[in-house]
Amino acid sequence: MEDVDQETDPVEAADDKRDLYGISTWEQRSLLDSASVSIYWLAVRTGQVLLALLAVLLFLSVGGLSILREPLIGVLAVLSALPALLLAGYVWYSDVTTKAPLSLLAATFILGVLTAGLAAVANSLFQPVFTALGGIGMILFFFLIVGPVEESVKLLAVRLYAYNDARFAAVIDGAVYGAVAGLGFATIENAIYISQAVGEVGGLSLGLDLIGIGGDITATRALAGPGHVVYSAFAGYYLGLAKFNPENRGPIIVKGLIIAAVIHATYNATVGIGSGLIQTLTGLPRIPAFFVYVVLYVGGFGYLLYRKIQQYTSAYRAGHSNETTELEDPVIDTETE
Repeated sequence: MEDVDQETDPVEAADDKRDLYGISTWEQRSLLDSASVSIYWLAVRTGQVLLALLAVLLFLSVGGLSILREPLIGVLAVLSALPALLLAGYVWYSDVTTKAPLSLLAATFILGVLTAGLAAVANSLFQPVFTALGGIGMILFFFLIVGPVEESVKLLAVRLYAYNDARFAAVIDGAVYGAVAGLGFATIENAIYISQAVGEVGGLSLGLDLIGIGGDITATRALAGPGHVVYSAFAGYYLGLAKFNPENRGPIIVKGLIIAAVIHATYNATVGIGSGLIQTLTGLPRIPAFFVYVVLYVGGFGYLLYRKIQQYTSAYRAGHSNETTELEDPVIDTETE
């Protein structure tokens, strides 16, 4: 018995000459068909808009009611997320295949925000245990808890929804959705840090408070955000690779998580020492020294991510160029009369 394409019904596969409309095939024919297509289109577009609005509302609610009571916190939180947003946007733009739809991006962003709570709980539970061990304890905390847990929950944000959608149709889509999950995670994390910092000083006011206290924490979080996008884009790429290599799905996912977790944990473990060393050697103030370190560290791994995306892009274009050439080449009859 011949194998049947899983996307083709057995009736259609056995008899492709009969009109099987409504039996095993379907296309838009009747008035009811047209109405169904219109209703579905409206439902999808409405859902996309609602998901986008929900993402905005969810962001505005992070950090509790403090953002509503202190509108400036919301402004700072939005500003802190801009570098991560630009980086995630670049990853999306770099997708040489069909661009990821708004509905899946918004859903992944929301799940990135929601799953961040799981990491927050785990970090809070385990940090006191490792803190008691001193300096080496915090290093272990970064590598055994923070890196693995935070990268796992960001990958979970992709796995729960976008991964199962047919529109997740290429390996590189994993990097795109991973980057967006990292953006969601960074956004909620930044808002919480800013809310806590503002709460410690009793609130903000326009002028010096916004420029000084608020600007300091916002700049720090803005620099930390792109890292989340880069780390989870790496893990997401391997999730995409796993989807299209199901026979080795588990090991591929684990490899991606290890890469992301190690890069993440190493950043956490070295950022204080690295920025302090730069400050000592150059005489730069704390924030500029921190900026230099982040640009060197995150920028370096961002370049590796760029190279990986470019490798996929080159392979994609080469493959499709060959297909186009084959289609355009004329068939030459070599027989002579």
